[in-house]
Formats: sequence, structure tokens, C-alpha cells
Amino acid sequence: QVQLVESGGGLVQAGGWLRLSCAASGRTFSNYPMAWFRQAPGKERELVAAISSGGSTYYTDSVKGRFTISRDNAKKTLYLQMNSLIPEDTAVYYCAARSRSSMKYDYWGQGTQVTVSS
Repeated sequence: QVQLVESGGGLVQAGGWLRLSCAASGRTFSNYPMAWFRQAPGKERELVAAISSGGSTYYTDSVKGRFTISRDNAKKTLYLQMNSLIPEDTAVYYCAARSRSSMKYDYWGQGTQVTVSS
């Protein structure tokens, strides 16, 4: 079983920054692809960024150049550095993980609120 706990959310003005963290349990953290999702009120959940066990990354177009996903396997922690925040980034951000052979993210954190004011 994998447990994920997000932290680092909060209120920030447009143009500001936040760094989200996701602390993971389990001895096989380094084998799991990881991702950040977000869900704004009235909208469906969307994939924001993902990182493979080997460190390759993916970003949705709206955050490219502004967000950076990274992982520290020794600390079993996933990060999302969010710069140049805009109000459209406001959402609950979720950390997620899956096994390498799975097409589904099976493990989820409880989420952390990010609010960007104009």
C-alpha cells in the first residue's frame, strides 16, 4: 500500500510562486511514475505534470515554462514548483502514483488547495 500526503498549498497573488510537496510511503517509491493533478470547482480533474521513474517529465500546455515537477527518491517526496502563477491555476492539487505496468493512477493524496488571487 502507498500513502501520499500533499503539502505546500496556500493563497498567493498572481505572479507569485508556491512549491507543493508530496510525501510518499512505501519502499518502492522509486519505481512508481508520479503525477500532479488538479481540479477546479465545476471542472473535471486534469493532469498537470507527470514524472517517470527514470525522471522524464510531461506538462500540460498551460503550465509549460512555469511549473517544474521533480522527485527525490531518497526522501520519497514528489515536488511541484509553480512559478508565475495565474488565477486559472486555482484548484485543489492532488499527488498521484501508479505502478509502472498500470495505466491508472491508483494512489492519491487528499489534495492541497492552491488559490491565486488577481
